[in-house]
Amino acid sequence: MRRWSASCASRSGSLRMPSRLAGRRDHRVPRLSAARRGTRMNSTGTDLTVALFAGVVPPDGEELLAEAAGAMLARAGYALRHGGYNGLMEAAARGAARHGVPVTAITLADRPDWGAFNPYVTTTVYAPTVGARLHAYLDDADLVVAMGGGVGTLHELTAALYYATTIRSVPVWLLGPTACRLSAFLRAEGWLTESPTRPLGFLRELPDAEALAADLKALDAGRCEP
Repeated sequence: MRRWSASCASRSGSLRMPSRLAGRRDHRVPRLSAARRGTRMNSTGTDLTVALFAGVVPPDGEELLAEAAGAMLARAGYALRHGGYNGLMEAAARGAARHGVPVTAITLADRPDWGAFNPYVTTTVYAPTVGARLHAYLDDADLVVAMGGGVGTLHELTAALYYATTIRSVPVWLLGPTACRLSAFLRAEGWLTESPTRPLGFLRELPDAEALAADLKALDAGRCEP
């Protein structure tokens, strides 16, 4: 597969990430600007990153879709960033882990009550605030994929939509029947509208794994054009 090298320029400052989990790697992830210069590579040779937003309680029939999505994204060269917990997050991480890509958990510091990470997490990021957590997901993501979930997933998705319309036009893909229904509702009720200053060309609704595979192929072809 041809690789696309994203460019990056580090901004000053990084997240505070205390080491708390034995056997996993805790490190600092620099926040990156929208005008990125240089080349980003991780330890497995993948040079792309996907931010996955998905819930703990899987909607009916979507756990298998999440696992298939994790595997497809990994095969396409994407390292996975997710909340690190169970449900659809764990399913996607399981699929990605089969292909050896980094699986990063991004969570809030000092929240042990949220429970243990799933067993596929290889790297942990502890953010001091909710805003810093969202920046850790989005500032250098090449792709955002959102599936069904609860209010936390909804918060992450709406932050990604605002980020893509206002800060940087990162692709945001809504995967699965639940996320596609949410998109239809947001459009119908006027919460999500397109205008010259807020274009929505970055947004895609993908009902199933076949649609995800087709869009990954098209995205890769577009990135590799001279």
